[in-house]
Amino acid sequence: MAAAVTARGPAQSDPFRVAVIVTLWLLLGLFVLYPLACLLVRAFSDDGGFTLAPIVGALGNPTHLRALRNSLVLATLVGMLGTAAGFLFAYTVERTDMSRGAKRLIDLIVLLPLISPPFTTSIGFVFSFGPRGLITHDLLGMQNAQVYGWASTTCAEALTYFPLAFLALRPLIAAIGGDLEEAAFSLGGSRWQVFRTVTLPLTTPGLGNAFLLIFAASLADFATPLILAGNNLPVLPTDAYLQITGMFDLKGGAVLSLLLLVPAGLVFFAQRYLVERRSYVTITGKIGGRAHGAGAAPAVRWLLWAGCAALTLFILYLYALLVYASAVVAFGANGTPTLDNYRVIFTEGIPAIQDTLIIALIGMPLGGLYGVIVGYLIARSRGISRHMIEIVSMINYALPGTIVGIAYLIAFNDPPFVLTGTATIIIACYIFRYSPTGIRTTVALLQQVDRSIEEASFSLGASTLRTFTSVTLPLILPAFFAGLGTVFIRAMTAISATIFLVSINWTLITVRILENMTEVALGPAAAFSVFVIVVVLAVTSLLNVALSRMTTPTLRVSSVGTAP
Repeated sequence: MAAAVTARGPAQSDPFRVAVIVTLWLLLGLFVLYPLACLLVRAFSDDGGFTLAPIVGALGNPTHLRALRNSLVLATLVGMLGTAAGFLFAYTVERTDMSRGAKRLIDLIVLLPLISPPFTTSIGFVFSFGPRGLITHDLLGMQNAQVYGWASTTCAEALTYFPLAFLALRPLIAAIGGDLEEAAFSLGGSRWQVFRTVTLPLTTPGLGNAFLLIFAASLADFATPLILAGNNLPVLPTDAYLQITGMFDLKGGAVLSLLLLVPAGLVFFAQRYLVERRSYVTITGKIGGRAHGAGAAPAVRWLLWAGCAALTLFILYLYALLVYASAVVAFGANGTPTLDNYRVIFTEGIPAIQDTLIIALIGMPLGGLYGVIVGYLIARSRGISRHMIEIVSMINYALPGTIVGIAYLIAFNDPPFVLTGTATIIIACYIFRYSPTGIRTTVALLQQVDRSIEEASFSLGASTLRTFTSVTLPLILPAFFAGLGTVFIRAMTAISATIFLVSINWTLITVRILENMTEVALGPAAAFSVFVIVVVLAVTSLLNVALSRMTTPTLRVSSVGTAP
Protein backbone atom coordinates (compact mmCIF):
# COMPACT_ATOMS: atom_id res chain seq x y z
CA MET A 1 0.00 0.00 0.00
CA ALA A 2 2.93 2.31 0.50
CA ALA A 3 3.76 4.63 -2.32
CA ALA A 4 7.08 6.36 -2.89
CA VAL A 5 7.02 10.05 -2.13
CA THR A 6 9.55 11.12 -4.76
CA ALA A 7 12.48 9.64 -6.54
CA ARG A 8 14.75 10.93 -3.78
CA GLY A 9 12.25 10.57 -0.97
CA PRO A 10 11.59 7.64 1.37
CA ALA A 11 11.67 4.30 -0.40
CA GLN A 12 8.54 2.27 -0.76
CA SER A 13 10.13 -0.45 1.38
CA ASP A 14 10.97 1.91 4.25
CA PRO A 15 10.02 -0.26 7.28
CA PHE A 16 8.73 2.66 9.34
CA ARG A 17 6.60 4.02 6.53
CA VAL A 18 5.19 0.59 5.76
CA ALA A 19 4.43 0.00 9.45
CA VAL A 20 2.64 3.37 9.72
CA ILE A 21 0.50 2.71 6.65
CA VAL A 22 -0.39 -0.83 7.72
CA THR A 23 -1.31 0.40 11.22
CA LEU A 24 -3.37 3.22 9.76
CA TRP A 25 -5.34 0.89 7.51
CA LEU A 26 -5.96 -1.47 10.44
CA LEU A 27 -7.35 1.44 12.47
CA LEU A 28 -9.42 2.79 9.57
CA GLY A 29 -10.76 -0.68 8.92
CA LEU A 30 -11.69 -1.22 12.56
CA PHE A 31 -13.17 2.18 13.42
CA VAL A 32 -14.50 3.39 10.04
CA LEU A 33 -15.22 0.57 7.58
CA TYR A 34 -16.16 -2.19 10.03
CA PRO A 35 -18.87 -0.21 11.90
CA LEU A 36 -20.41 0.99 8.62
CA ALA A 37 -20.41 -2.57 7.27
CA CYS A 38 -22.07 -3.84 10.46
CA LEU A 39 -24.73 -1.14 10.13
CA LEU A 40 -25.47 -2.11 6.53
CA VAL A 41 -25.60 -5.81 7.39
CA ARG A 42 -28.00 -5.17 10.28
CA ALA A 43 -30.24 -3.01 8.10
CA PHE A 44 -30.30 -5.28 5.03
CA SER A 45 -30.33 -8.75 6.59
CA ASP A 46 -33.12 -10.86 8.00
CA ASP A 47 -32.76 -14.45 9.25
CA GLY A 48 -29.26 -14.59 7.79
CA GLY A 49 -30.28 -13.49 4.28
CA PHE A 50 -30.26 -10.27 2.30
CA THR A 51 -33.49 -8.29 2.27
CA LEU A 52 -34.75 -4.86 1.31
CA ALA A 53 -37.91 -5.23 3.36
CA PRO A 54 -36.84 -2.96 6.26
CA ILE A 55 -35.86 -0.10 3.93
CA VAL A 56 -38.96 -0.55 1.79
CA GLY A 57 -41.08 -0.60 4.94
CA ALA A 58 -39.45 2.58 6.24
CA LEU A 59 -39.96 4.37 2.91
CA GLY A 60 -43.58 3.23 2.86
CA ASN A 61 -44.25 4.45 6.39
CA PRO A 62 -45.91 7.90 6.30
CA THR A 63 -44.42 8.81 9.67
CA HIS A 64 -40.86 8.09 8.55
CA LEU A 65 -41.39 9.81 5.21
CA ARG A 66 -42.67 12.86 7.05
CA ALA A 67 -39.58 12.85 9.27
CA LEU A 68 -37.32 12.56 6.20
CA ARG A 69 -39.14 15.40 4.45
CA ASN A 70 -38.97 17.55 7.58
CA SER A 71 -35.23 16.89 7.90
CA LEU A 72 -34.56 17.95 4.30
CA VAL A 73 -36.80 21.03 4.46
CA LEU A 74 -35.36 22.10 7.81
CA ALA A 75 -31.79 21.68 6.54
CA THR A 76 -32.63 23.73 3.43
CA LEU A 77 -34.17 26.58 5.42
CA VAL A 78 -31.31 26.60 7.91
CA GLY A 79 -28.80 26.51 5.05
CA MET A 80 -30.35 29.56 3.37
CA LEU A 81 -30.68 31.60 6.57
CA GLY A 82 -27.25 30.64 7.86
CA THR A 83 -25.55 31.39 4.55
CA ALA A 84 -27.25 34.78 4.34
CA ALA A 85 -26.18 35.66 7.89
CA GLY A 86 -22.64 34.43 7.29
CA PHE A 87 -22.36 36.48 4.10
CA LEU A 88 -23.70 39.55 5.92
CA PHE A 89 -20.98 39.30 8.57
CA ALA A 90 -18.19 38.36 6.14
CA TYR A 91 -19.01 41.19 3.72
CA THR A 92 -19.39 43.72 6.51
CA VAL A 93 -16.09 42.81 8.14
CA GLU A 94 -14.14 42.84 4.86
CA ARG A 95 -15.82 45.63 2.89
CA THR A 96 -16.54 48.34 5.45
CA ASP A 97 -14.09 50.47 7.43
CA MET A 98 -14.81 48.58 10.64
CA SER A 99 -12.22 49.08 13.37
CA ARG A 100 -9.81 46.31 14.25
CA GLY A 101 -11.27 46.08 17.75
CA ALA A 102 -14.79 45.64 16.37
CA LYS A 103 -13.57 42.90 14.04
CA ARG A 104 -11.94 41.02 16.91
CA LEU A 105 -15.09 41.35 18.98
CA ILE A 106 -17.20 39.94 16.14
CA ASP A 107 -14.75 37.07 15.68
CA LEU A 108 -15.06 36.15 19.35
CA ILE A 109 -18.84 36.44 19.60
CA VAL A 110 -19.55 34.71 16.29
CA LEU A 111 -17.44 31.72 17.33
CA LEU A 112 -19.32 31.26 20.61
CA PRO A 113 -22.01 28.95 19.14
CA LEU A 114 -19.32 26.69 17.68
CA ILE A 115 -17.53 26.14 20.99
CA SER A 116 -20.68 25.73 23.09
CA PRO A 117 -22.71 22.62 23.90
CA PRO A 118 -25.33 21.97 21.20
CA PHE A 119 -28.15 22.75 23.62
CA THR A 120 -26.95 26.27 24.43
CA THR A 121 -28.96 28.11 21.80
CA SER A 122 -32.00 25.92 22.49
CA ILE A 123 -31.83 26.71 26.20
CA GLY A 124 -31.63 30.41 25.38
CA PHE A 125 -34.70 30.18 23.15
CA VAL A 126 -36.66 28.37 25.89
CA PHE A 127 -35.66 31.04 28.41
CA SER A 128 -36.65 33.79 25.97
CA PHE A 129 -39.75 32.50 24.19
CA GLY A 130 -41.11 29.72 26.43
CA PRO A 131 -44.18 29.87 28.71
CA ARG A 132 -42.17 31.83 31.31
CA GLY A 133 -39.81 33.40 28.79
CA LEU A 134 -38.23 36.76 29.38
CA ILE A 135 -39.53 38.12 26.06
CA THR A 136 -42.86 36.33 25.67
CA HIS A 137 -44.01 36.39 29.30
CA ASP A 138 -42.18 39.23 31.02
CA LEU A 139 -41.98 41.78 28.20
CA LEU A 140 -44.99 40.93 26.02
CA GLY A 141 -47.24 39.55 28.75
CA MET A 142 -48.12 36.42 26.76
CA GLN A 143 -49.54 33.48 28.66
CA ASN A 144 -48.55 29.87 27.90
CA ALA A 145 -46.48 30.85 24.87
CA GLN A 146 -45.16 27.85 22.93
CA VAL A 147 -41.56 27.89 21.79
CA TYR A 148 -41.66 24.51 20.07
CA GLY A 149 -41.99 24.05 16.33
CA TRP A 150 -40.61 25.11 12.96
CA ALA A 151 -39.78 28.74 13.67
CA SER A 152 -37.76 28.25 16.84
CA THR A 153 -35.94 25.15 15.55
CA THR A 154 -35.01 26.82 12.26
CA CYS A 155 -33.82 30.05 13.90
CA ALA A 156 -31.90 28.24 16.65
CA GLU A 157 -30.08 26.02 14.15
CA ALA A 158 -29.34 28.94 11.82
CA LEU A 159 -27.92 30.91 14.75
CA THR A 160 -25.81 27.93 15.77
CA TYR A 161 -24.36 27.15 12.35
CA PHE A 162 -24.09 30.50 10.53
CA PRO A 163 -20.51 30.92 11.87
CA LEU A 164 -19.55 28.08 9.49
CA ALA A 165 -20.62 30.29 6.57
CA PHE A 166 -18.82 33.29 8.06
CA LEU A 167 -15.55 31.34 8.38
CA ALA A 168 -15.89 29.97 4.84
CA LEU A 169 -16.84 33.25 3.16
CA ARG A 170 -14.62 35.78 4.94
CA PRO A 171 -11.28 34.70 3.40
CA LEU A 172 -12.98 34.35 0.01
CA ILE A 173 -14.28 37.92 0.07
CA ALA A 174 -10.94 39.18 1.40
CA ALA A 175 -9.15 37.47 -1.51
CA ILE A 176 -11.21 39.24 -4.18
CA GLY A 177 -8.99 41.97 -5.54
CA GLY A 178 -10.35 45.36 -6.43
CA ASP A 179 -9.04 45.40 -10.00
CA LEU A 180 -12.17 43.89 -11.52
CA GLU A 181 -14.44 46.11 -9.45
CA GLU A 182 -12.45 49.21 -10.35
CA ALA A 183 -12.71 48.25 -14.02
CA ALA A 184 -16.47 47.94 -13.67
CA PHE A 185 -16.65 51.37 -12.01
CA SER A 186 -14.59 52.88 -14.79
CA LEU A 187 -17.20 51.61 -17.27
CA GLY A 188 -19.90 53.55 -15.44
CA GLY A 189 -21.31 50.83 -13.24
CA SER A 190 -23.01 51.79 -9.99
CA ARG A 191 -22.09 50.20 -6.67
CA TRP A 192 -25.14 47.95 -6.85
CA GLN A 193 -24.35 46.90 -10.42
CA VAL A 194 -20.74 46.12 -9.53
CA PHE A 195 -21.84 44.12 -6.50
CA ARG A 196 -24.46 42.20 -8.49
CA THR A 197 -22.38 41.51 -11.61
CA VAL A 198 -18.82 41.24 -10.25
CA THR A 199 -18.53 40.73 -6.49
CA LEU A 200 -21.46 38.37 -5.96
CA PRO A 201 -20.62 36.04 -8.90
CA LEU A 202 -17.04 35.73 -7.61
CA THR A 203 -18.38 34.52 -4.26
CA THR A 204 -20.75 31.98 -5.85
CA PRO A 205 -18.55 28.93 -5.12
CA GLY A 206 -18.12 30.08 -1.53
CA LEU A 207 -21.85 30.64 -1.10
CA GLY A 208 -22.57 27.15 -2.44
CA ASN A 209 -19.92 25.64 -0.19
CA ALA A 210 -21.23 27.53 2.86
CA PHE A 211 -24.81 26.44 2.15
CA LEU A 212 -23.78 22.78 1.87
CA LEU A 213 -21.74 22.98 5.08
CA ILE A 214 -24.72 24.32 7.01
CA PHE A 215 -27.16 21.97 5.26
CA ALA A 216 -25.05 18.98 6.32
CA ALA A 217 -24.72 20.28 9.89
CA SER A 218 -28.47 20.81 10.19
CA LEU A 219 -29.24 17.43 8.63
CA ALA A 220 -27.11 15.77 11.29
CA ASP A 221 -28.28 17.97 14.19
CA PHE A 222 -29.62 15.85 16.98
CA ALA A 223 -29.72 18.23 19.92
CA THR A 224 -31.74 21.22 18.71
CA PRO A 225 -34.76 19.29 17.32
CA LEU A 226 -34.81 17.11 20.42
CA ILE A 227 -35.36 20.23 22.56
CA LEU A 228 -37.30 22.58 20.28
CA ALA A 229 -39.01 20.57 17.53
CA GLY A 230 -41.86 19.23 19.64
CA ASN A 231 -44.36 16.62 18.48
CA ASN A 232 -45.32 18.44 15.29
CA LEU A 233 -41.81 18.42 13.80
CA PRO A 234 -40.35 14.89 13.78
CA VAL A 235 -36.91 14.59 12.16
CA LEU A 236 -34.90 11.48 11.38
CA PRO A 237 -31.97 11.88 13.84
CA THR A 238 -34.27 12.18 16.85
CA ASP A 239 -36.64 9.49 15.54
CA ALA A 240 -33.72 7.07 15.19
CA TYR A 241 -32.58 7.88 18.73
CA LEU A 242 -36.06 7.35 20.16
CA GLN A 243 -36.43 4.14 18.15
CA ILE A 244 -33.41 2.70 19.94
CA THR A 245 -33.76 4.19 23.43
CA GLY A 246 -37.56 4.20 23.65
CA MET A 247 -38.57 1.11 21.69
CA PHE A 248 -35.28 -0.82 22.04
CA ASP A 249 -35.38 -1.45 18.30
CA LEU A 250 -31.75 -1.38 17.17
CA LYS A 251 -32.58 -2.61 13.69
CA GLY A 252 -35.27 0.02 13.26
CA GLY A 253 -32.87 2.74 14.40
CA ALA A 254 -30.25 1.49 11.93
CA VAL A 255 -32.77 1.61 9.07
CA LEU A 256 -33.90 5.15 9.94
CA SER A 257 -30.33 6.37 10.19
CA LEU A 258 -29.59 4.96 6.74
CA LEU A 259 -32.31 7.16 5.25
CA LEU A 260 -29.95 10.06 5.99
CA LEU A 261 -27.05 8.37 4.21
CA VAL A 262 -28.01 9.30 0.64
CA PRO A 263 -28.62 13.05 1.17
CA ALA A 264 -25.56 13.29 3.44
CA GLY A 265 -23.39 11.59 0.81
CA LEU A 266 -24.70 13.78 -2.00
CA VAL A 267 -24.06 16.94 0.01
CA PHE A 268 -20.53 15.83 0.91
CA PHE A 269 -19.50 15.12 -2.68
CA ALA A 270 -21.22 18.26 -3.96
CA GLN A 271 -19.32 20.33 -1.43
CA ARG A 272 -16.02 18.72 -2.44
CA TYR A 273 -16.82 19.37 -6.10
CA LEU A 274 -17.45 23.05 -5.47
CA VAL A 275 -14.25 23.45 -3.47
CA GLU A 276 -11.97 21.49 -5.80
CA ARG A 277 -13.37 22.36 -9.24
CA ARG A 278 -14.03 26.08 -8.91
CA SER A 279 -12.00 28.31 -11.22
CA TYR A 280 -12.96 31.82 -10.17
CA VAL A 281 -9.46 33.28 -10.39
CA THR A 282 -8.93 36.67 -8.74
CA ILE A 283 -5.16 36.53 -8.06
CA THR A 284 -3.20 36.46 -11.31
CA GLY A 285 0.39 36.83 -10.14
CA LYS A 286 1.00 39.92 -12.27
CA ILE A 287 3.44 42.48 -10.96
CA GLY A 288 1.97 45.60 -9.42
CA GLY A 289 0.03 46.78 -6.43
CA ARG A 290 -3.19 45.01 -5.62
CA ALA A 291 -6.24 47.23 -5.33
CA HIS A 292 -8.56 46.92 -2.39
CA GLY A 293 -12.12 45.82 -2.95
CA ALA A 294 -14.80 48.42 -3.33
CA GLY A 295 -16.35 49.47 -0.06
CA ALA A 296 -20.05 49.83 0.61
CA ALA A 297 -21.82 53.16 0.22
CA PRO A 298 -22.28 55.12 3.49
CA ALA A 299 -26.00 54.37 3.79
CA VAL A 300 -25.47 50.69 3.01
CA ARG A 301 -22.55 50.59 5.41
CA TRP A 302 -24.76 51.75 8.26
CA LEU A 303 -27.39 49.16 7.35
CA LEU A 304 -24.75 46.40 7.33
CA TRP A 305 -23.42 47.54 10.68
CA ALA A 306 -26.94 47.64 12.10
CA GLY A 307 -27.68 44.10 10.90
CA CYS A 308 -24.45 42.70 12.33
CA ALA A 309 -24.91 44.62 15.58
CA ALA A 310 -28.46 43.31 16.01
CA LEU A 311 -27.45 39.68 15.52
CA THR A 312 -24.32 40.06 17.64
CA LEU A 313 -26.29 41.62 20.49
CA PHE A 314 -28.88 38.83 20.28
CA ILE A 315 -26.13 36.22 20.59
CA LEU A 316 -24.69 38.08 23.57
CA TYR A 317 -28.17 38.32 25.06
CA LEU A 318 -28.68 34.53 24.80
CA TYR A 319 -25.38 33.84 26.52
CA ALA A 320 -25.98 36.47 29.19
CA LEU A 321 -29.37 34.87 29.79
CA LEU A 322 -27.64 31.51 30.15
CA VAL A 323 -25.28 32.89 32.81
CA TYR A 324 -28.17 34.56 34.62
CA ALA A 325 -30.28 31.38 34.57
CA SER A 326 -27.37 29.43 36.04
CA ALA A 327 -27.14 31.83 38.99
CA VAL A 328 -30.81 32.07 40.11
CA VAL A 329 -33.07 29.64 41.93
CA ALA A 330 -35.56 29.11 39.09
CA PHE A 331 -35.55 31.19 35.95
CA GLY A 332 -38.96 32.77 35.32
CA ALA A 333 -40.30 31.84 38.76
CA ASN A 334 -37.73 32.77 41.41
CA GLY A 335 -34.94 35.19 40.52
CA THR A 336 -33.17 34.98 43.87
CA PRO A 337 -29.38 34.78 43.29
CA THR A 338 -27.88 31.44 44.26
CA LEU A 339 -24.92 29.19 43.56
CA ASP A 340 -26.94 26.03 44.13
CA ASN A 341 -26.91 25.13 40.43
CA TYR A 342 -23.11 25.17 40.43
CA ARG A 343 -23.09 23.19 43.68
CA VAL A 344 -25.20 20.56 41.92
CA ILE A 345 -22.86 20.22 38.94
CA PHE A 346 -19.77 20.10 41.17
CA THR A 347 -21.28 17.41 43.41
CA GLU A 348 -23.79 15.28 41.53
CA GLY A 349 -22.23 16.20 38.20
CA ILE A 350 -18.61 15.49 39.14
CA PRO A 351 -18.58 12.00 37.51
CA ALA A 352 -19.71 13.48 34.18
CA ILE A 353 -17.17 16.31 34.44
CA GLN A 354 -14.33 13.93 35.27
CA ASP A 355 -15.25 11.47 32.53
CA THR A 356 -15.58 14.22 29.92
CA LEU A 357 -12.25 15.83 30.81
CA ILE A 358 -10.44 12.47 30.86
CA ILE A 359 -11.84 11.52 27.46
CA ALA A 360 -11.13 14.97 26.00
CA LEU A 361 -7.56 15.14 27.33
CA ILE A 362 -6.74 11.65 26.05
CA GLY A 363 -8.45 12.12 22.70
CA MET A 364 -6.90 15.56 22.10
CA PRO A 365 -3.24 14.53 21.53
CA LEU A 366 -4.22 11.27 19.83
CA GLY A 367 -6.54 13.13 17.45
CA GLY A 368 -3.93 15.79 16.70
CA LEU A 369 -1.25 13.19 15.96
CA TYR A 370 -3.62 11.09 13.85
CA GLY A 371 -4.57 14.18 11.83
CA VAL A 372 -1.01 15.18 10.92
CA ILE A 373 0.05 11.60 10.10
CA VAL A 374 -2.91 11.02 7.79
CA GLY A 375 -2.54 14.47 6.27
CA TYR A 376 1.16 13.82 5.66
CA LEU A 377 0.46 10.51 3.92
CA ILE A 378 -2.21 12.14 1.75
CA ALA A 379 0.00 15.07 0.78
CA ARG A 380 3.21 13.11 0.26
CA SER A 381 1.89 9.94 -1.38
CA ARG A 382 0.95 9.29 -4.97
CA GLY A 383 -1.51 7.10 -6.83
CA ILE A 384 -4.53 5.22 -5.58
CA SER A 385 -3.15 4.83 -2.05
CA ARG A 386 -3.42 8.58 -1.50
CA HIS A 387 -7.03 8.81 -2.69
CA MET A 388 -8.14 5.73 -0.75
CA ILE A 389 -6.71 7.05 2.51
CA GLU A 390 -8.29 10.45 1.90
CA ILE A 391 -11.76 9.06 1.15
CA VAL A 392 -11.87 6.52 3.98
CA SER A 393 -10.52 8.97 6.58
CA MET A 394 -13.34 11.40 5.71
CA ILE A 395 -16.24 8.92 5.93
CA ASN A 396 -17.06 9.36 9.63
CA TYR A 397 -16.77 13.14 9.23
CA ALA A 398 -19.15 13.20 6.28
CA LEU A 399 -21.79 10.97 7.87
CA PRO A 400 -24.33 12.39 10.33
CA GLY A 401 -23.43 11.67 13.93
CA THR A 402 -26.55 9.55 14.38
CA ILE A 403 -25.33 7.09 11.73
CA VAL A 404 -21.84 6.93 13.24
CA GLY A 405 -23.14 6.42 16.78
CA ILE A 406 -25.57 3.65 15.81
CA ALA A 407 -22.90 1.98 13.66
CA TYR A 408 -20.47 1.94 16.60
CA LEU A 409 -23.16 0.61 18.91
CA ILE A 410 -23.94 -2.27 16.55
CA ALA A 411 -20.30 -3.06 15.72
CA PHE A 412 -18.81 -3.01 19.21
CA ASN A 413 -21.67 -4.45 21.24
CA ASP A 414 -20.92 -8.08 20.35
CA PRO A 415 -17.81 -10.22 19.81
CA PRO A 416 -15.19 -10.13 18.41
CA PHE A 417 -14.81 -6.45 19.43
CA VAL A 418 -16.74 -5.70 22.60
CA LEU A 419 -16.01 -2.06 23.46
CA THR A 420 -19.41 -0.71 24.54
CA GLY A 421 -19.38 0.68 28.04
CA THR A 422 -15.71 1.71 27.82
CA ALA A 423 -13.95 5.00 27.29
CA THR A 424 -12.09 3.52 24.32
CA ILE A 425 -15.13 3.53 22.04
CA ILE A 426 -15.96 7.16 22.87
CA ILE A 427 -12.38 8.32 22.33
CA ALA A 428 -12.17 6.39 19.04
CA CYS A 429 -15.43 7.96 17.90
CA TYR A 430 -14.11 11.46 18.56
CA ILE A 431 -10.73 10.82 16.88
CA PHE A 432 -12.04 9.26 13.69
CA ARG A 433 -14.98 11.66 13.39
CA TYR A 434 -13.41 15.03 14.17
CA SER A 435 -9.75 14.72 13.11
CA PRO A 436 -10.41 15.65 9.43
CA THR A 437 -9.95 19.32 10.42
CA GLY A 438 -6.34 18.55 11.29
CA ILE A 439 -6.02 16.36 8.20
CA ARG A 440 -7.19 19.05 5.78
CA THR A 441 -5.07 21.72 7.49
CA THR A 442 -2.00 19.46 7.26
CA VAL A 443 -2.59 18.84 3.55
CA ALA A 444 -3.05 22.58 2.92
CA LEU A 445 0.17 23.47 4.76
CA LEU A 446 2.24 20.74 3.11
CA GLN A 447 1.13 22.00 -0.29
CA GLN A 448 3.04 25.19 0.60
CA VAL A 449 6.19 23.32 1.72
CA ASP A 450 8.66 22.48 -1.04
CA ARG A 451 9.50 18.78 -1.11
CA SER A 452 13.18 19.66 -1.54
CA ILE A 453 13.32 20.53 2.18
CA GLU A 454 12.48 16.94 3.11
CA GLU A 455 14.59 15.54 0.25
CA ALA A 456 17.62 17.31 1.68
CA SER A 457 17.07 15.49 4.96
CA PHE A 458 16.74 12.14 3.17
CA SER A 459 19.91 12.81 1.14
CA LEU A 460 21.81 13.23 4.41
CA GLY A 461 20.73 9.76 5.46
CA ALA A 462 17.86 10.65 7.80
CA SER A 463 15.05 8.13 8.15
CA THR A 464 11.40 8.85 7.47
CA LEU A 465 10.72 9.12 11.23
CA ARG A 466 13.66 11.47 11.80
CA THR A 467 12.69 13.65 8.84
CA PHE A 468 9.06 13.80 9.91
CA THR A 469 9.79 14.73 13.54
CA SER A 470 12.67 17.15 12.96
CA VAL A 471 11.79 18.74 9.62
CA THR A 472 8.14 18.25 8.64
CA LEU A 473 6.36 18.41 11.99
CA PRO A 474 7.78 21.82 13.00
CA LEU A 475 6.50 23.20 9.68
CA ILE A 476 2.97 21.88 10.21
CA LEU A 477 2.56 22.64 13.91
CA PRO A 478 -0.49 24.85 13.17
CA ALA A 479 -2.23 21.80 11.69
CA PHE A 480 -1.32 19.73 14.76
CA PHE A 481 -2.78 22.39 17.04
CA ALA A 482 -5.86 22.69 14.83
CA GLY A 483 -6.41 18.98 15.37
CA LEU A 484 -5.86 19.34 19.11
CA GLY A 485 -8.36 22.17 19.37
CA THR A 486 -11.03 20.53 17.24
CA VAL A 487 -10.97 17.18 19.01
CA PHE A 488 -11.02 18.82 22.45
CA ILE A 489 -13.90 21.14 21.55
CA ARG A 490 -15.99 18.33 20.09
CA ALA A 491 -15.20 16.03 23.01
CA MET A 492 -16.57 18.71 25.33
CA THR A 493 -19.62 19.66 23.25
CA ALA A 494 -20.70 16.89 20.84
CA ILE A 495 -23.55 14.47 21.54
CA SER A 496 -25.13 13.22 18.31
CA ALA A 497 -22.83 10.18 17.98
CA THR A 498 -21.75 9.57 21.56
CA ILE A 499 -25.28 9.65 23.00
CA PHE A 500 -25.46 5.99 21.89
CA LEU A 501 -22.08 5.10 23.44
CA VAL A 502 -22.29 6.38 27.02
CA SER A 503 -22.88 3.94 29.86
CA ILE A 504 -23.12 3.76 33.61
CA ASN A 505 -19.31 3.62 33.68
CA TRP A 506 -18.62 6.52 31.34
CA THR A 507 -20.90 9.47 30.76
CA LEU A 508 -20.54 12.99 29.34
CA ILE A 509 -21.49 16.52 30.34
CA THR A 510 -23.63 16.92 27.22
CA VAL A 511 -25.63 13.84 28.20
CA ARG A 512 -26.21 15.32 31.66
CA ILE A 513 -27.40 18.57 30.05
CA LEU A 514 -29.87 16.58 27.97
CA GLU A 515 -31.10 14.75 31.07
CA ASN A 516 -31.53 18.06 32.91
CA MET A 517 -33.46 19.53 29.99
CA THR A 518 -35.85 16.56 29.82
CA GLU A 519 -36.33 16.78 33.60
CA VAL A 520 -36.93 20.57 33.30
CA ALA A 521 -33.93 21.18 35.58
CA LEU A 522 -32.95 24.23 33.56
CA GLY A 523 -30.67 25.79 36.19
CA PRO A 524 -28.16 22.92 36.33
CA ALA A 525 -28.36 22.61 32.52
CA ALA A 526 -27.38 26.28 32.20
CA ALA A 527 -24.60 25.87 34.79
CA PHE A 528 -23.17 22.87 32.93
CA SER A 529 -23.24 24.88 29.70
CA VAL A 530 -21.42 27.83 31.27
CA PHE A 531 -18.80 25.47 32.71
CA VAL A 532 -18.17 23.88 29.30
CA ILE A 533 -17.83 27.27 27.57
CA VAL A 534 -15.33 28.50 30.18
CA VAL A 535 -13.23 25.31 29.94
CA VAL A 536 -13.22 25.34 26.13
CA LEU A 537 -12.24 29.02 25.98
CA ALA A 538 -9.46 28.44 28.52
CA VAL A 539 -8.00 25.40 26.75
CA THR A 540 -8.19 26.87 23.24
CA SER A 541 -6.59 30.09 24.52
CA LEU A 542 -3.74 28.05 26.03
CA LEU A 543 -3.33 26.18 22.75
CA ASN A 544 -3.10 29.45 20.82
CA VAL A 545 -0.54 30.83 23.29
CA ALA A 546 1.52 27.64 23.05
CA LEU A 547 1.35 27.74 19.24
CA SER A 548 2.40 31.40 19.11
CA ARG A 549 5.48 30.63 21.21
CA MET A 550 6.46 27.57 19.15
CA THR A 551 6.08 29.00 15.65
CA THR A 552 7.11 32.00 13.64
CA PRO A 553 4.44 34.65 12.89
CA THR A 554 4.03 33.36 9.32
CA LEU A 555 2.89 29.98 10.54
CA ARG A 556 0.44 31.06 13.20
CA VAL A 557 -3.17 30.05 12.72
CA SER A 558 -6.03 29.63 15.14
CA SER A 559 -6.22 26.19 16.73
CA VAL A 560 -9.97 26.42 17.19
CA GLY A 561 -11.69 23.93 14.91
CA THR A 562 -15.09 24.17 13.28
CA ALA A 563 -16.15 20.67 12.30
CA PRO A 564 -20.02 19.84 12.71
